[in-house]
Amino acid sequence: MWDPYPSSSSFFGRRSSSSFDSPHSSASEPPQSSATPSADAPIEFQFYTGADISTVQEYERNKTKFYDVDGTEKDIFTLLKDHGFNAIRLKTFVDPKAQYGYAASGCGHEAEAYADKDHIVAYAQKIKAAGMAFLLDIHYSDNWADPGKQIIPNRWRKVSSSDALADSVYAYTLDLMNALKKVNSLPAMVQVGNETTPGILIHVPNSSTDCWGNGVDKASTSINGDMGTTSGKANAAKYFKAGIKAVKEVSPSTKTVLHIERIRQSNTVTWWMTEIFKNQRVPADVMGFSAYTAYGDGAPDNWKSLFQTVTSGYPDLEFIVSEYNGGDKDNHYNYDGSRKRTNEMVKGMDRWIGTFFWEPTLSGAWGPALFDWKGSDLYANSKAFEEYPAR
Repeated sequence: MWDPYPSSSSFFGRRSSSSFDSPHSSASEPPQSSATPSADAPIEFQFYTGADISTVQEYERNKTKFYDVDGTEKDIFTLLKDHGFNAIRLKTFVDPKAQYGYAASGCGHEAEAYADKDHIVAYAQKIKAAGMAFLLDIHYSDNWADPGKQIIPNRWRKVSSSDALADSVYAYTLDLMNALKKVNSLPAMVQVGNETTPGILIHVPNSSTDCWGNGVDKASTSINGDMGTTSGKANAAKYFKAGIKAVKEVSPSTKTVLHIERIRQSNTVTWWMTEIFKNQRVPADVMGFSAYTAYGDGAPDNWKSLFQTVTSGYPDLEFIVSEYNGGDKDNHYNYDGSRKRTNEMVKGMDRWIGTFFWEPTLSGAWGPALFDWKGSDLYANSKAFEEYPAR
């Protein structure tokens, strides 16, 4: 069931202090109460050695247990901390239960609306209790957002202007941040979009769209954030700015992150960053990259030159590797130290503040997991964890 998102103000400032005007966005957002309890600051570190463990929430529902390399049972947070990790990344979808959403009927995740606001808020408290930093990865979709598809959420699809869609981005982000603030679990960083190389809020589903969001159409030119067009670039920048504004209103110390892939194509990286930061003047704090050897990005040694170039070209930005694995091909890793080198190389560069291993419990085209299944439980792979030695 959909709950309208509260907000303290419209992104475009159309609300007066004397009355509440119905916003022009795709949601009816009632005014926010001023009695929001104050929250303490996010947990922060000088360098974030992180992991995206979004899927672990689903395993925990089935009572999956985790075992370290020595056979000791531990919760996932303690196990990762004992191997040098200090940060957790979580993805979130707007309404995963919606049609074409991540948890839509028949898609294999329908038991619960994983990655919705309620699950994120609950898991953020576990991250905080573990003393770890939190990176919130907002997809601004009901399903996976990546270079192949950036699907506008179901509840926002009837809007007819980019201003209305920006208001929806703002109100949704503000509500999510306020919910985290109320439980004293604000993130250290928020990704405003996921792998937005082609843009953000570009597509709409059709009758052929599958459970992963593949097979889509472009939304109308008036609203889509397709960075292949002049209007799309302006729209994308507007949506990024709306999300950033909402994050900063709730937590000025939380760093905002933009995230792309294609690091194997340095001209694409240069084009994207020039357009967003120099031409559109989007005020993000951090630039994040996906870096996957198995997807043709090369090895960590190949990344260093590009990483140094963007560092020197953007002296006001910080940088992270938002996702990596180290696998060299489908579900295969050479155990050649690439994962360790990723962390060491990034940590040694100016203003590079973190790396996030993508889903250490999942294996796939990006590479193998750090854990092995034994029955319904997950055991740390001793060979994999040699690159993350116990502390």
